[in-house]
Amino acid sequence: MATRLPPVHALSAFEAAARHSSFAVAAEELCITPSALSHRIRLLEEHLCERVFVREGRSVTLTEFGRRYLDVVRVALRTLSDFPLPNKVTQSQLRVKVTVPPTFARYMFMPRLASFTDAYPDIEIEVYLFVPLYDLSLSESDVEIRFGAGEYPNLVTKKLFIEPSFVVASPAYLKTLPPIQSPADLRHARLLRSALEPWQPWFEVAGLDWPEPTTGLRVDDLGLLLEAVKHGHGIGLTRQQFAQDMISKGEVVRVLDTQLATPPHAYYLVHEAQANIRPEVQLFIDWMQATYQQV
Repeated sequence: MATRLPPVHALSAFEAAARHSSFAVAAEELCITPSALSHRIRLLEEHLCERVFVREGRSVTLTEFGRRYLDVVRVALRTLSDFPLPNKVTQSQLRVKVTVPPTFARYMFMPRLASFTDAYPDIEIEVYLFVPLYDLSLSESDVEIRFGAGEYPNLVTKKLFIEPSFVVASPAYLKTLPPIQSPADLRHARLLRSALEPWQPWFEVAGLDWPEPTTGLRVDDLGLLLEAVKHGHGIGLTRQQFAQDMISKGEVVRVLDTQLATPPHAYYLVHEAQANIRPEVQLFIDWMQATYQQV
């Protein structure tokens, strides 16, 4: 039977935290966020079924088991690090890990990323995806782009840009409906639902005393929502940066002039509050803010 071993990244986090008696200092040494280091320690404790630290405010001390286990871990890590690797070239690589929502990544991040990599060719970018409104804790990323209300306690949060939302439909679907000349004419249409683009704020701007739709197709991804509109499943809310290509191709058309100037959800740049952010991470944050202020 194979023996289940603890993950090496959790062991290195444990050793660093024990050496510094601080999660924050250990996280800085390992170039990860304090929350990511805490997550690794929890993984190790769950694997061992034992506590290795006693947490007292911001300070941490080893338990009796933790002290004994630390000796074993240090021997194991030293054995691994001292093993000769004749073909390995030591190299220090600057790296920024960024987590982004899928639609933002596809329509807004990837088309602009070359301007950063061209300016800073020595900095590697690692891109990870997460689902807006659901994954609300910082992972091992240095920076996250979140789509939400911007209420993230204990995190540095900066709105990237403001973009109105408006109604779109496919030309083929519009042909199946009576003419839509005023917001009230939407009563004849299937309204596509999404927690990311709720209808209620748009209804208020349009002068409609309607409740949020509770039936019909629901899609909690902005890109898939737009695809659903394109394929005639109904009428939906979208934003210019996502829809402009489909609009230019005639695959979807804007319905009515009414738009919601400040939707309840927007894109925010989020990162841990740290006294000393790594220079390459700060360069990336500055680039993101400068780039999306122009949107």
